[in-house]
Amino acid sequence: MVARYFVSPRRGRRGYSDIASALDAAAGRGRAARVEIAPGRYEEALTVRGDVELVAVDGPGSVVVHRPRGTVLEASGAVRVHGLVLIGRDADVVDCRAGTLTLEHSEVRAHNGVSVRGRPNTAVTLRDSAIRHGRTLFAGAEGLIERCRFSDAADNAVAVIEGARVAVRDSWIGGSRIHGVRVSDARAEVTGCELTGTGKAALVADTQAELTVSGCTIHAVDAEAVMFIEQSRGSVDGARVTDAQHGIAVASGADPVVRGCTLTACRDTGINVQTSGRGRFEDCEVLAAGNVAVLSTQGGAPEVHGCRISGGNVGIAVTDAARGRFTRVEIGDLTSVALRVSDDAKAVFEQVRVERCPSGLETRGGAGTTAEVSDSRFRDFGMSAAEVLGHSRVTLKGVVAERGRLGFGVGEDAQLFAYGCAVEGVSSGGALGFGRARLVARNLTVTGSEAFGLCGLGSAYLDVADSGFVDCAAAGASFDEKCAGRLADCSVDGTQGVAVQHNGRVELVSLRTSLAVVTKEPEPAEPAPTTVNNFIGPVFHREVSGTQLAWNNHDVIQQQTDEDGSRA
Repeated sequence: MVARYFVSPRRGRRGYSDIASALDAAAGRGRAARVEIAPGRYEEALTVRGDVELVAVDGPGSVVVHRPRGTVLEASGAVRVHGLVLIGRDADVVDCRAGTLTLEHSEVRAHNGVSVRGRPNTAVTLRDSAIRHGRTLFAGAEGLIERCRFSDAADNAVAVIEGARVAVRDSWIGGSRIHGVRVSDARAEVTGCELTGTGKAALVADTQAELTVSGCTIHAVDAEAVMFIEQSRGSVDGARVTDAQHGIAVASGADPVVRGCTLTACRDTGINVQTSGRGRFEDCEVLAAGNVAVLSTQGGAPEVHGCRISGGNVGIAVTDAARGRFTRVEIGDLTSVALRVSDDAKAVFEQVRVERCPSGLETRGGAGTTAEVSDSRFRDFGMSAAEVLGHSRVTLKGVVAERGRLGFGVGEDAQLFAYGCAVEGVSSGGALGFGRARLVARNLTVTGSEAFGLCGLGSAYLDVADSGFVDCAAAGASFDEKCAGRLADCSVDGTQGVAVQHNGRVELVSLRTSLAVVTKEPEPAEPAPTTVNNFIGPVFHREVSGTQLAWNNHDVIQQQTDEDGSRA
């Protein structure tokens, strides 16, 4: 049977005037106790041992326990607190040292300290409560947080460290100066929560932690919405992120699984993977990202499947020796390029659909920069479907480019390999090689170009076979300047223009066409500049200046000006 104790500042009959006296009496009897506290402000520190329940009899908020310095409530045993307001400074306001502690419908305020601490091998439950200013710390403890509100923490609102295991459910976390929830070398589940206004990442896992996030809403945070670093693991399902610097960030060997998330109006990136970070991202949406919707950089290596990118600047960027595999991705309505690969990065794109973007694919960088695109479609592009520059290498398989200026372009020292690709309805041309680039195409089809189907310029090398060019207004194929190569087993059909405008440097093998082949006369080489050598004259062994020379003259007058200005 539970022993009951009543506390009131006015100390009624058989009551106690302070809470500590009632706790002392309960401890002396050594049995389960219920301490019922009348409304009022109690200036004292509480040490609770055993099976004890503290209750505000007039409901939540009616009892305030305050201490100017030090711990307000220290618990060991099976302690339950209902409806109290606990206020302290410069210490752990509530400290669970052993056993279990449950706070319900309560409020904890910590000024320059920890609001609630769960020590190793304890279990702390917070339910329907408010935590203000200080952080809630679980160090090696078990924890359950349900329907709580965490406001204006001076650092982390909730910290889960040193092997702790904590579940946070249906709670609100706002205004933390550092993180909303930090998990370090521990495990945490965050479900159905709202987080806002954090100074750094709203949710972060580090030091090989495991973080599971489900059904959360995160908005208006200064840094990342969710961040996995330092070989942490976990998952994020159904998160809704708005107005974060980065939506979901992965770095330093972390490897989460992210599914069904919507990342809207992120100021820099929606998904950011770097420094050997990995991660699998499935069925996510990135809307109106300020810089890049999906960024893999500095050795990152994500896998992205079934995602949608709309609005914003750049769609997917893989840079700085990073990698990435992207499958079933839809991209539209960007202000810049849809796919960018640069600086020795490697990317694989499969079943990608790009619409209404200035450029489809853009690659630039050293010979280690590679991209493979297969079974994909680029439609309504302002400039080109694919632009390959620098020393980069790109392979296109089954790629269709519709309605734009240029289908595929390769220049400088880059290489482009196109197999089974098609270009339709372009205004400038189907495929272009320029500079010192190399273009290899098999089964390429260009239809309805308003200019050329295939064009080579500069010193480019074009090797095109088993391809067809239909209804190209100016020429099926045009080779100018010093372009060289081979056009084999190809056809040119249509009623206008010429079949081939030939510079005499490209081998034509089995060309099928009813149109004319025009050979352009090579331009005459410019005469070599005339060099006049004088073998009779002075020889100088070092740099001279301010000197006049004359030879083969009968009369010579020599003058010398000394340092003082006189002439000799």
